[in-house]
Amino acid sequence: MKFENLLIEIGTEELPPKALRTLAESFQANFSEELTKAELPFESIEWYAAPRRLALYVKGLATAQEDKVVEKRGPAVQSAFDAEGNPTKAAEGWARGNGITVAEAERLATEKGEWLVYRAHVAGEPTAALVPAMTQRALDKLPIPKPMRWGSNSTQFIRPVHTVTLLLGSELIAGEVLGIQSDRIIRGHRFMGESSFSLDHADNYLAALKERGKVIADYQARKALIKIDAEKAAAEIGGNADIEEGLLEEVASLVEWPVVLTAHFEDKFLAVPAEALVYTMKGDQKYFPVFSNDGKLLPNFIFVANIESKDPAQIISGNEKVVRPRLADAEFFFNTDKKHTLASRLASLDTVVFQKQLGTLKDRAERISALAGFIAGQIGASSEDAARAGLLSKCDLMTNMVMEFTDTQGTMGMHYARLDGEAEAVAVALEEQYKPKFSGDSVPSAGVSCAVALAEKLDTLSGIFGIGQAPKGAADPFALRRAAIGVLRIIVENKLPLDLVDLIAKAVELHGANLSNAQAADEVLEFLMARFRAWYQDKGISTDVILAVLARRPTRPADFDDRILAVSHFRTLEQAAALAAANKRVSNILAKVEGELPSSINAALLSEAAEKALADKLAEVTPVIAPLFAAGNYQQALTELAALRESVDQFFEDVMVMADDQALRNNRLALLGNLRDQFLHVADISLLQ
Repeated sequence: MKFENLLIEIGTEELPPKALRTLAESFQANFSEELTKAELPFESIEWYAAPRRLALYVKGLATAQEDKVVEKRGPAVQSAFDAEGNPTKAAEGWARGNGITVAEAERLATEKGEWLVYRAHVAGEPTAALVPAMTQRALDKLPIPKPMRWGSNSTQFIRPVHTVTLLLGSELIAGEVLGIQSDRIIRGHRFMGESSFSLDHADNYLAALKERGKVIADYQARKALIKIDAEKAAAEIGGNADIEEGLLEEVASLVEWPVVLTAHFEDKFLAVPAEALVYTMKGDQKYFPVFSNDGKLLPNFIFVANIESKDPAQIISGNEKVVRPRLADAEFFFNTDKKHTLASRLASLDTVVFQKQLGTLKDRAERISALAGFIAGQIGASSEDAARAGLLSKCDLMTNMVMEFTDTQGTMGMHYARLDGEAEAVAVALEEQYKPKFSGDSVPSAGVSCAVALAEKLDTLSGIFGIGQAPKGAADPFALRRAAIGVLRIIVENKLPLDLVDLIAKAVELHGANLSNAQAADEVLEFLMARFRAWYQDKGISTDVILAVLARRPTRPADFDDRILAVSHFRTLEQAAALAAANKRVSNILAKVEGELPSSINAALLSEAAEKALADKLAEVTPVIAPLFAAGNYQQALTELAALRESVDQFFEDVMVMADDQALRNNRLALLGNLRDQFLHVADISLLQ
């Protein structure tokens, strides 16, 4: 079998930068699947992507499918011939479909009888004949929400397509993809290098594009180059570039030939809170802000041009002129907002409806205030500060700055609260109320901040469930799943002594007559408990461990986490498998008992040595583990219970639980019930696999 390297390039108009990586990775995955289906072996497959191209490079691809024998089984011999030995219509029809006569069919003997069989020798197709159709199918399956048409074509794609190149080594594969005939023509940079050139070999793609077309098609190489050059540029002015991964990916998707440049803005703008300046530099202009070593914003920014200019000063000056009006807007909004305190904006919240059934933003702020004060009292934080922060929590939404730069909500509230002379705990809580904002984001740690952040999320959860608008399927317009995970993370990671039942009840109570769903509290609790499963699965916890704890329905998240950790540890012990199996056996036995289960053990009725030994061990360990359970030290308690394994195994080996004597039977059931109850203080370990 011969092998060669394959290049596929789709040349387009500028692709959406935020979707570029996803498109390229999906193209790779889809085409890899096509190769597997076609039974074409290959060594590896790499994807390349730039603003005007998607490409795949398949290394060590077989140049043809292997020949194979396809076995087509027909009817059983006994039903393929009649009593006189003549072929039946079924046999003749099967043979005709395979292009043979019944006499030409072979026989296949199996344990279940003898069958007619036809073994067809199928010649393998050349790879070149298969690639165009496989490429089209791979492109058809790309995640494109709104495909477009262009010109007079009926073809649809995410952007207009200009070129298609299919090269198997040096051989041009003829074919049509997305309405374009394959050619060797590769388009270079719009303004530098050769506008187009002919590619002679698949292996020369990256080098030719770089040298002749002034395009770095390797996405990862382009991204790494930007990061290195940006960090170097920042270091040259004594600072550190703020290079967020998401922004770096977007910038790398916007340029074909990255040139990193450093620009400056007026020092006076530094009087504006840095977050507002950073927001406009990153969000609007795709610039990298620069911070000093002590974390202060410098009057510089780094940007990436898509052209190597003979006069870079002109490009720098142009970008400085572009960003100045945006910074001036931020300065104006900040100075205007400072003329009014946050508290003075509370009344204006009454003019904005949060949700028609749940009232205005002012109603929401008052509920958050009351709930935050309640939570603060539960965790030993200042109820007064928490209530104050809750009341002011939405006031910055009425400021000019937040109306213009929406992502600064909370952050600007913190800055304005400080200017107003509010307590520092109040100011910080205004910023941290929305945390965690995304997966992996930090959670608030200060008591007042925790109280406000929890209140903010619980008010939303209880309210939306209370009006019957729980998430359905993938739809979650109020981001309730994120809010639920946030509630759990804040409580667990700060080890807060809070019970979800109490928190939800208080949140529902504060909504008063707004809620139409009488089951709101129960539904919110179920929703939060379900998030436990998703959260712990994401952390790599085994599903059976999660289900074992969920079976006990502990509603204090910090306690739930302690149980998860304890059961995860228990699962690693040598005795775990046997004790889990024993608990499962105990559960099955007790489930069959009709009426009330006996609870007390009568020592006088213990007749077998094995049941006496188990009762003694249980009596010995119970006073040891009781204080451990009370203290929430579940891991140590389960470790102590693991010592029962030998006694439990011997009990089931030697003792007949369901004895004919009812008193004896009830006593043994009581012993097993007591044994199981000790484990149930933590989880239902019978569910462990």
